[in-house]
Amino acid sequence: MELKYVIVVIVMKVVITQGIRFEIDREECLSHNVDYEGDTLHLSFVVVKSDTPWHLTDDGVHLLIKGPSGEKIHEIRDKISEKYNFVVRKRGVYRFCFTNKSPYHETIDFDVQVAHFAVHDQHAKDEHFSPLLEQIAQLEEALYNIQFEQHWLDAQTDRQALVNENMSKRALQKAMFESAFLVGASVLQVFLLKHLFDRKRGLPRV
Repeated sequence: MELKYVIVVIVMKVVITQGIRFEIDREECLSHNVDYEGDTLHLSFVVVKSDTPWHLTDDGVHLLIKGPSGEKIHEIRDKISEKYNFVVRKRGVYRFCFTNKSPYHETIDFDVQVAHFAVHDQHAKDEHFSPLLEQIAQLEEALYNIQFEQHWLDAQTDRQALVNENMSKRALQKAMFESAFLVGASVLQVFLLKHLFDRKRGLPRV
């Protein structure tokens, strides 16, 4: 039986992930280098918290994505959380500029993931290698997508925890204020009644 050599394409997926949490006053720009054209760049951000003492603002932030030549790739306006991806047409440094319209400092959780596929040709004697390697590549891609989604969900959870904490503090402050008001009203009522009875007792009887 004659052995036939076939070409097996091995698809190797390399994913570069960069997650960062930073504080922004008015504007902050971050950059990420992409080495290959045709890569898929995934990004996500969540406004985790703000420095306002009462609540988290829903104004959101503005994100401008710029390419290596300074050209605008995409723009996201007034969002407290967002996910976006695009295919890289030109290798180089991509810039992500956040603008904060709130009067308070904001803490932003930002994540970048670059998916790169490298193709190598190898000789093989078994044609069953090809579907096996393809399944491995798909599994690896799914795992990295889960990791990317998990990071975004963790940031969303952190934000929601802060929202709940702020709401609890406000509810407690409101309850304390209402209790103090009721106590004050009761004291005032007792004082007025006592004053009224004292005046009645001081009136001459006819």
